[in-house]
Amino acid sequence: MAKPDDRSDNVEKLQEMVQNTIQNLEEAHETLQNDSLSQEQKQAIIAKNKRREESIESFRSEIKDEYRDQH
Repeated sequence: MAKPDDRSDNVEKLQEMVQNTIQNLEEAHETLQNDSLSQEQKQAIIAKNKRREESIESFRSEIKDEYRDQH
């Protein structure tokens, strides 16, 4: 039998995901200051950071939806 859909902690989980992604983004910005990185490595980090920023926006939108659904 399938488990019931328990979404009661989705907002908290999403907020944690946002915080983790922000931390990764900040660490990547610090890594970009490393002069020993090749241009290719820097471009890969920049591209990944762009995806991280998009994920953060998606998470925040989902948090709003979840919060609205709970209240």
